[in-house]
Amino acid sequence: MHKFIAIAGMALLVGCNQQPAAQKSSEVKLDTENARLSYSIGLDVGQSLKSLGSDIDKGAFMAAVSDRLDGKDQRLSAEEAGKVKQVFFKARAEKKMAEQKAKGAKNKAAGEKFLAENAKKPGITVTASGLQYEVLKQGDGAKPKATDKVTVNYRGTLINGTEFDSSYSRGKPVTFPLDGVIKGWTEGVQLMNVGSKFKFYLPSDLAYGSRGAGAKIGPNSTLVFEVELLNIEAEAAK
Repeated sequence: MHKFIAIAGMALLVGCNQQPAAQKSSEVKLDTENARLSYSIGLDVGQSLKSLGSDIDKGAFMAAVSDRLDGKDQRLSAEEAGKVKQVFFKARAEKKMAEQKAKGAKNKAAGEKFLAENAKKPGITVTASGLQYEVLKQGDGAKPKATDKVTVNYRGTLINGTEFDSSYSRGKPVTFPLDGVIKGWTEGVQLMNVGSKFKFYLPSDLAYGSRGAGAKIGPNSTLVFEVELLNIEAEAAK
């Protein structure tokens, strides 16, 4: 939470006090190693401050930097500064939580509508858990158990078609314990024979739920996977 503060602290230790406080940015020359180092750390500080999602008063910020470098008295006590930051970060966390909740509600409603319409299509089977699937290719090999390790190729998309992951794109299948993945995969892949290719439609509670996953999978997202079962490594063979 306070990563930017630590980075800013590093900047205070660099010899940036060698430049006059009133010097304009356009007048700064990066003609020494120290100047380039100071500027490089300044870029990190600027990026960290930008990520706060709040406008920074540059005058007040630079005044604090100058006060520290020049050994002047702080204009806010450590306790006052701590309270200001605590209020800010608390408000920011609450705002982010509210945004995630709203986004989750929107995704959940869109997913439920998608699944309701998809369930009516020919070739779609719906299981008791709400998992939907269609058989793209039926293999004749064995079926895995939840305790087995399987090797698959797959492609994952959102309901709008946006691809978020694909072993095909990487050019290499993946192997994993079937009981160590999301619920929809654990259930769905057990329905497949080796050599089969299925398309799965996962309600959010069988995928990543309200937490989402990474930058592409938002909270309560319904996901679509094309999965090709290539091999089974039985539990007894481990």
